[in-house]
Amino acid sequence: MSVAALLEARADDDRPGLRSADDGRSWTWREVVAECASRAAWMADRRVQGRPVHVGVLLDNTPELVFLLGGAALSGSVAVALNPTRSAAELAGDAERADCDLVLTQPRYARTAAELGLPVRDVEGDEYRTSLAPFAGSPLPDTSDLGDATLLMLIFTSGTSGRPRAVRVTHRKVRVPGVMLAERMLSAESVVYCPMPLFHSGAVMAAYAPALAAGAELVLRGRFSASAFLPDVRAHGCTYLHYVGKALSYVLATPRREDDADNPVQFAFGNEAAPLEQKTFGERFGCFVIDGYGSTETAISLVPDPFGPDGAIGRLADGVAILDPATGRPCPPAVLDEAGRLVNGDEAIGELVGTGDLGLFDGYYKEDAPDRLRDGMYWSGDFAYADADGYVFFAGRDADRLRVDGENFGAAQVERVLAELPGVRQLAVYGVPDAASGDQVMLAIAADGFDPEAFAGYLRGRADLSPKWPPRYVRVARELPATASNKILKRRLVKDGWRTDDPVWWRPGRDLDYRPMTAEDAARIRSEFERSGRLHLLEGSG
Repeated sequence: MSVAALLEARADDDRPGLRSADDGRSWTWREVVAECASRAAWMADRRVQGRPVHVGVLLDNTPELVFLLGGAALSGSVAVALNPTRSAAELAGDAERADCDLVLTQPRYARTAAELGLPVRDVEGDEYRTSLAPFAGSPLPDTSDLGDATLLMLIFTSGTSGRPRAVRVTHRKVRVPGVMLAERMLSAESVVYCPMPLFHSGAVMAAYAPALAAGAELVLRGRFSASAFLPDVRAHGCTYLHYVGKALSYVLATPRREDDADNPVQFAFGNEAAPLEQKTFGERFGCFVIDGYGSTETAISLVPDPFGPDGAIGRLADGVAILDPATGRPCPPAVLDEAGRLVNGDEAIGELVGTGDLGLFDGYYKEDAPDRLRDGMYWSGDFAYADADGYVFFAGRDADRLRVDGENFGAAQVERVLAELPGVRQLAVYGVPDAASGDQVMLAIAADGFDPEAFAGYLRGRADLSPKWPPRYVRVARELPATASNKILKRRLVKDGWRTDDPVWWRPGRDLDYRPMTAEDAARIRSEFERSGRLHLLEGSG
């Protein structure tokens, strides 16, 4: 079955199908499918030298984007999801690698789109409307030659640790999670809230696809807004919402009210929310938060267990293992002390690997990936450990693996301990080079200020904080750099290190005695790197 078949099943459905939370416009599913059919005919008319047209979409979550996704699905064309948070030069490279034939955009991004070197159409402009007009009322096309393996979209990886790759998104890759989530959490009477950007895979697979599969109404918010969350779900009766990254923490940072739980949301489904955020969000807003493991590639599947230990992202399943990246051998189960600290991190933390088939991963577009595909297995670049019962705990990505004084651990482990820091809107833990060897722990927080004594007191009060985990450096910013899907761009933080215009506090010795870093401190540390022959590491991170 294809996504086209899911759309065809909605062709005579007069129930609510799509609504814009920004301006209140709405369509039944019958009307949505009709709009998709007209875009399908428009795309089919633009086939390029015998191949399907590749349409770059540089758009927020607009209804037009939903019509274009459906048009691509019905016509066998390819929608290329372009990320508007990237620069014009970066987007030009993305569009070229994805073989974009033209770009559809909106006034907000018109200037950027004009620099891509491709034909551009403003979906709100007369030229685009005129080009669509001849195809209005087009019947559903013959989709018998479309199937699970047909390419539907190209979606770029988030690029939090390097250059984004274009992931091949087939009909299967959208249909399978859509049907699964619809069966588990939705009905035709459900209302799906989609504030996360549809140019990332999460929103396509966990909001658009399940709404389509269930025949539930899809409510779009053009761009995520923490303050709009509660008014939106109340106004439109949303029963299910999709989130990614720090979205829950942003909502939790809004002023608390006694009636927060008076809302229709039943399920919040997503990934990468901290365990404390999941618990607090569920309690405050009266819903069930299900946080799973996911990536754009979707080569590895872990099913969340709501009754598992706090912080677990699922259980190891057949075809999924945690392997030592150096030897390829399975890592032993984690050993935890009475405070819940991992005591055998060197042996237990390994890379999450798909050892069986490649799941829903159909490869990258026109690009090999030897760092991901080797020895017939998919190496995720994500590090984790599992307890004796097979419950998996995320330990960080390959850029998040730290080695301090000979101890290996993941940044995510430290972030879980620091998650309850008062007055902090966002935080990220990452490694910066040590003058002698290995790494030092650095923490970046988004906060209005920093109280060194209160921070040190918090660290002393955490029995689950390993002695090697207290940050050496603390960067205090108004906001942390992030992708449009609210994933913090740690590569930027790592690149800056402690050489930033933001205030940086540090502790020169072992004691938790933090003080502001001065220019003299920075010069002295640089001299230490030079004496130890590691200056290249310091300069390479800047």
